[in-house]
Amino acid sequence: MDIARAPKSRARRYALPSGAVLFVAIISIALTRVRTGEPTVERGSLSIDSVRRGDMVREARGPGTLVPEHVRWISAVTSARVERIIAKPGQSVEPATVLLEMSNPDVQIQALQAEQALNEARARLLDLRVQLEGARLSQEGTVASMRTLNTTASQEGAAADSLLAWKMISRFEGNTKHAAAEEAKTRLLMEQQRLALLTRSFDSQLAVQRRQIQRLQAIAAFEESRVQALVVRAGESGVLQELALQPGQWVNGGTTMAKVVQPGTLKAVLKIPETQAKDVAVGQPATVDTRNGFAAGHVSHADPGSQDGSVTIDIAFDRPLAAGARPDLNVDGVVQLERLHNVLYTGRPTVGQDNSVIQVFRLDPDGKSATRVRVRLGRVSVNAVEILSGLRAGDKVVLSDMSTYENADRVRIK
Repeated sequence: MDIARAPKSRARRYALPSGAVLFVAIISIALTRVRTGEPTVERGSLSIDSVRRGDMVREARGPGTLVPEHVRWISAVTSARVERIIAKPGQSVEPATVLLEMSNPDVQIQALQAEQALNEARARLLDLRVQLEGARLSQEGTVASMRTLNTTASQEGAAADSLLAWKMISRFEGNTKHAAAEEAKTRLLMEQQRLALLTRSFDSQLAVQRRQIQRLQAIAAFEESRVQALVVRAGESGVLQELALQPGQWVNGGTTMAKVVQPGTLKAVLKIPETQAKDVAVGQPATVDTRNGFAAGHVSHADPGSQDGSVTIDIAFDRPLAAGARPDLNVDGVVQLERLHNVLYTGRPTVGQDNSVIQVFRLDPDGKSATRVRVRLGRVSVNAVEILSGLRAGDKVVLSDMSTYENADRVRIK
């Protein structure tokens, strides 16, 4: 038989749907809070530093290499073929040490031709001297003859005057004798002038030929030096560092063949980023890590321009380097730009330039969270930065790159 059932209460009827709605609301609120909550950052992934007051040293840092202060590049004077390699890289050399021998028949022929031209010019000088001496002697003989003729004519003219006074000759004959004497005197004067002109031109003609000989001597000496340059010598004392040639190789004139260095006098050549190098000046102290200790020095040269985003500077060492230092050794160098006294500073953040305003996260007193603050920077160093405003001594700030949380004003740290 059928059993009558009691009707369900209204409260029970709506209990299950109400619970479901409440559960969904709680989940939605929780998700909303998660979406709008503070992001969390692992403490181990952060670089945190304290703000301090005291002396701050501004520095510029860059990598570089050790290079010899004095390098002699040996270039080919003339094109030639390498016949024999005598020296080896790493060998100690003296100025007269032969490095290699080369050959070029054309250079030797040109030297012989220059020597032949010089000898011919010298022979022409001797011939010219003989010719001029002969011409001068001949003219001196002519002057002597004319002097005798002039004396005779003068005496005949004087005799004609005496005879004319005694009317022993006619006046016509007396005038003829006087005319002959005047002619002889004039011819003597002309021959004397010709002798003087010949004597003056004697030295000038010889001087022209001597200058020609000097020019040919210079040409012959140059051609001989080209022949001598086929035997390549070190030129100075040091160590042969490079010699990348092989027997039979043809070398064009001007090609660098070898390099001789003095390994005892090294300097460091650093590449400083152009953002740090603007305050680098000659004379500033520097420290170079040679991988075998630290060496003190000073800036001896700074390039006026930058290349590939860096400025090249030279560091001269104050004392000889330790054993093991050699050319082309990779080093790191730090230049001390200036020392700031009694300033507020901290470690350098990943962003920020001189006299700029940046935003950093400052740790809260509990150390479990950090708040974004605006900070005005002053002068910047490699590892430190001056604080002008926005922080106080004792504050702790996050130096790491926090661009991932640029939309958050606070972060949690765990």
